Parts: sequence; C-alpha cells; structure tokens
Amino acid sequence: MKKIGLIGGITPESTILYYRILNQLNASNLGKPHSAEVVINSFDFGQIAKLQKESRWDLLDEIMAEAGKNLENAGAKCIVICANTMHLCIDAVRNVVNIPVIHIAEATAKNILEKKLTKVALLGTKYTMEKDFFKDILTSFGIETMIPELEEREIIHNVIYDELSTGFINSDSKEKYIKIINRLIKNGAEGIILGCTEIPLLIQQKDVTVPVFDTTEIHATVAFKFAKTN
Repeated sequence: MKKIGLIGGITPESTILYYRILNQLNASNLGKPHSAEVVINSFDFGQIAKLQKESRWDLLDEIMAEAGKNLENAGAKCIVICANTMHLCIDAVRNVVNIPVIHIAEATAKNILEKKLTKVALLGTKYTMEKDFFKDILTSFGIETMIPELEEREIIHNVIYDELSTGFINSDSKEKYIKIINRLIKNGAEGIILGCTEIPLLIQQKDVTVPVFDTTEIHATVAFKFAKTN
C-alpha cells in the first residue's frame, strides 16, 4: 500500500475520522491486524480558524503548501486535505508537489453521478456554502447545487465551529440540521452533501430520506483505492 499524506488538524475531529476510515478499509482489504500507512501534518485549528475569519487566504495558501511539501518529503504518494473548506487552498498545494492531491468535491461529484442524481443540497461551513470552489466542480459534472437560506447557513456554520469541531454533539443542533435538510428536500434536493468533514458526527443516512453524501468517507475511500494500486 502506498503511503497517504493527510493535511489534518482542520479540525482534529475530522482527522480522526479520516484515520479511522483508512485503517478500517485496509483491515477489511488485507485482514486484521493490517492498518493504513499514513503520515499526518496536523495544524493548530485555532490558528487556521483565525486566518479564515480574517480572510487571510494568502497566508493559508502558504502554510497549506508547506504542509504538502512536508508530506511529500516524508514519503507520501498522494495527499488528502482533511477538510472541505481548506480545498480553497488546493491549487497552492498542487503547485508545489509532484504527487496527486485528491479533491474532495471531484470525488463527491463522481459518487453523486453514480446515484444518477442531478440536483443536490450542500451543507458545510459558510465558506464552503457561499464560495464557488465546491459548487463549480459540481457544475462541471452537470450537477445543480442548492444551498440553505442565510439564517440556516449561520446555524450550520456556528454548530460546526462551536460544537462539532471539538467533538461536542448536541441533540438540539441535530434537530435544527434535520429541519433545514427537510426543507431543502421539499424544495427539490435529490440528495444532501455533508460538505464539512465534521457533519457526519451529527447527521447520518438514517436521519435523512434521500441519499446522503458523506464527503469524509467518500474522500478517504478514494485515497485508499489510489494507495492500494500498484
């Protein structure tokens, strides 16, 4: 198995999910006690969140690019950014490494097409929902994207940063998410993208009546499939 490089700590909770999924996949493929070959460059999420809030994407590009180089130098054969939002910096990483950087939105779009869906709703941080980096890729695959209303986006974003990023699961927040999701479904969403790598801590397929696309699991699975190729 090729070594997978994870740009993590954004947040630690999502990085844990990636690590667990990759190890489970390798154990399922090769049998116990096999685990995944992984190298992690983990950030202080407090620093990342501060720069995001200040819109210092130039500095975020620099530190993400450095993380990518560190992982390549450590022997990684592909790189996974363990956060949807930080794919805003993927070009900065790709520009400085000579190994694949697997895009979470591309992986998700292919999964959506496999379900033969053409209209989905996107939940995530306000950066992921309001900026175009994720939606543009879905559009390039012929997929229409719906996003929640402004007040709903604030709720979704605040739950991610104030609760899920620290592993805190709040039943009231889950009810709010499900209410938002049900409204989106009523308005035509054929599927729901959990476009923040922490949202699966709160929402699973059993909570939703249409297909749910867990970007964390989808992304990690694509990296695993790459890593196990010759």
